[in-house]
Amino acid sequence: MGAQIDRDYPGGEPVYLIGVLKGAYVFLADLARAAKIPLRIEFIAIASYGQDKTSSGQVRLTKDLDVPIEGRHVILVEDILDTGTTLAYLVKLMAQRKPKSLRIATLLDKPERRKSSIRADYVGFQIPDEFVVGYGLDYAEDYRNLSDVCVLGEVRRGSD
Repeated sequence: MGAQIDRDYPGGEPVYLIGVLKGAYVFLADLARAAKIPLRIEFIAIASYGQDKTSSGQVRLTKDLDVPIEGRHVILVEDILDTGTTLAYLVKLMAQRKPKSLRIATLLDKPERRKSSIRADYVGFQIPDEFVVGYGLDYAEDYRNLSDVCVLGEVRRGSD
């Protein structure tokens, strides 16, 4: 995916990778290291899940960007594209800020659950409709530190 981004942005001007916190932080770090072009890293935080396994459908911004993105190339970096509600909200929000270009990179794509027409430009893996954790993804803030992506029902805790 990093090589594809390099090919898509050969101009030499920095591309802003905007990680959607908290889930995308591990993927964003690996993606940034895989790309060779000039990058700048920013973060934005959205809440839509809370303590549940399904999105509430209500999206709220909990941390905004620290810099303006007008006239900049922007890639929103998300952990998982599920219903599309969160990314549709973010794309609309970012588009209002007039970036030069706006694309989406997601580690995981779960198209069976899509409720909006949003599509990612860069996709790591397409997965079935199962709740996954690890590699930054959580359930009620647990399991983010797992080195692999795991189906929640299959996760085993150390001494619990």
